[in-house]
Amino acid sequence: MVVDAADAAQIRSALVRLRRTTGLPVAFGGLVESGRRQVRISELSGTATTALSALAVTAGNGLGGRAVALSLPCAVTDYSVSRQISHEYDLPVAAEGLRSVLAVPVVVRRRVRGVLYGALRTAQPLGDRTLGAAVAAARDAEQAMVLREEAGELLAAAAPAPGPAGGAAWEQVREAHAALRALAPRITDPALRDELLRACGLLVAGNGPAPGPRPAPREVDVLACVAAGATNAEAAERLGVGAETVKSYLRSAMRKLGARTRTEAVASARRTGWLP
Repeated sequence: MVVDAADAAQIRSALVRLRRTTGLPVAFGGLVESGRRQVRISELSGTATTALSALAVTAGNGLGGRAVALSLPCAVTDYSVSRQISHEYDLPVAAEGLRSVLAVPVVVRRRVRGVLYGALRTAQPLGDRTLGAAVAAARDAEQAMVLREEAGELLAAAAPAPGPAGGAAWEQVREAHAALRALAPRITDPALRDELLRACGLLVAGNGPAPGPRPAPREVDVLACVAAGATNAEAAERLGVGAETVKSYLRSAMRKLGARTRTEAVASARRTGWLP
């Protein structure tokens, strides 16, 4: 079985948050296997045994399988006697000593990609607050996966087509560059954000920026939006800042580039290697 390492890392990170925000002593989870309707438990946190490790949970079966089938969070107060679920996995759950358990699906683009579990070793209601915190952890993982996929799609769209690079091809690269620059600040994972910004740098022609004043990252973000034809208001919406902030970054960039207009600023930024 091939596991997407980045998605597995998101599940791992979400389980850390789940335990921290819910106070549940045990958390575990995994990804839906490609082409199959089952989740493979690959991440364990706070467990005392390996009983749940590599367990394959089929959609519809048990608590996690029910969460996959319904694409909804599910919880039971006492796993072994609950009438809400089937009991194919009672042995490994009992071996770990779990009683109250919740399962939250990680849903990306309307498809369940994984499941997060949290559990107590006593039988007691988990409560709406606990379930809400678990759902929030899943939503964080979902957002990170969506952003990573969007970044991959934009990079693929920016890949040069075979043959000479024409005007239309370069416009596609520039549009993708602007979208990637706008996407990067929304990514909370520092390593992934840095990787995305490095990829943005590969889309810039030449050997890097020419000598001279160095632009702030947000100045490049604004110029990339302007180069793609965005107004100040549209750039502000894409970047998640105010219109006045966009104007301030644009004025600063124009000053560094010695440009009098937005059009001059974009042309100069391309000549100096700030933009593709």
